[in-house]
Amino acid sequence: MYDFTTVLDRRGTDSVAANIIPFEGAKVDEGITPIPMWIADMSYPTAPPVLEAIRRRLDFPSLGYPITPDAYYEAIIGWQHRRNGVEGLEKKHIGYENGVLGGVASAVQMLTCPGDPVLLHAPTYVGFTGTLKKLGRTIVHSELRRDEAGVWRMDYEDMDRKLREQHIHLAIFCSPHNPTGRVWERWEIERAMEVYAKNDCLVISDEIWSDIIMPGYKHIPTQSISEDARQRTLAFYAPSKTFSLAGLIGSYHIVYSDRLRDRLERQSDQSNYNHANVLSMYALIGAYNEGEAWVDEMCRVVDGNIAYACDFIAAHFPGVSLMRPQGTYMIFPDVSGWLRAHGQTLDELLLRGVKAGVIWQNGESFIWPESIRMNLALPKSQLVEALDRLERSAFRA
Repeated sequence: MYDFTTVLDRRGTDSVAANIIPFEGAKVDEGITPIPMWIADMSYPTAPPVLEAIRRRLDFPSLGYPITPDAYYEAIIGWQHRRNGVEGLEKKHIGYENGVLGGVASAVQMLTCPGDPVLLHAPTYVGFTGTLKKLGRTIVHSELRRDEAGVWRMDYEDMDRKLREQHIHLAIFCSPHNPTGRVWERWEIERAMEVYAKNDCLVISDEIWSDIIMPGYKHIPTQSISEDARQRTLAFYAPSKTFSLAGLIGSYHIVYSDRLRDRLERQSDQSNYNHANVLSMYALIGAYNEGEAWVDEMCRVVDGNIAYACDFIAAHFPGVSLMRPQGTYMIFPDVSGWLRAHGQTLDELLLRGVKAGVIWQNGESFIWPESIRMNLALPKSQLVEALDRLERSAFRA
């Protein structure tokens, strides 16, 4: 029904994904067309309902200072109810954010002081570590563990010990988890929230990936676990990952606690940066009111890409292991076995991939050794070509 096969050549446009190689000194061999598979930006055209909503708004020839219309809040409330089963969400609980990381930064600033420790799971989204370092906070990692089936799991005992021993009272929780692709089950979130509550720890829950869920899995909002979780958690969402519209920014928070919400909004106001973009608002309204069929199809397409990539890697790259993602459109292969078997370094492998035109991402930036993050939200033809190139060049024995 929708177009997920057209290859968009974004070179020479204002695309970060298509115009930047995230490795100093790395170059693609001459005559090879690069395939961007690094930053979390889809290579699909932006969802048509979003573009149509923007065009309708542009039919009125004024883009002056906007107010946030009730339709914006109603779209969020309806989306959260239909997609996540959220009940009791009201306009007052929702606030505009110019980006999830901006909201996270405001929450960190209001809840901690410079030097204070913040708990995160490792592997860790690079945006969290960068933001916390800029704010002068101390990062404490609790490592996820892979069970006998290769599934990433939280280590609750480790979380409890670090919260208690290091007197940590703020954690950032990523659900679904980036970069591993875990979609946490209800019991897992319940146990995590019990650990946070036991240690009087507030929670920033980044749920920007909550719409990109593979068939057979379901996103559980952190705030829905219990009344304590509802009051303890500041959650952040955005349509940007879901609908391929990251360039419009535009995110939002959901905070049920009056006290925490008042403090967050006061903190955000101090920067004077957090004013809604009129096109971002109408993009969200169009996405959430008219975009469900597009999202459902996109998730099926991405799931097909994930299946192809995981099967190909298992068959052709011995020593590389990964969990098949349950959500997001990223994979996070561990290449340590291949590197040891071939006497190679991760940098050497990454640079060979770039020379072959596969622009991928160093997983060590996500606080996990000898790993790679790859974006699979691209046309199947490009995915097939990229994996073939990697077999011929980067993973050459």
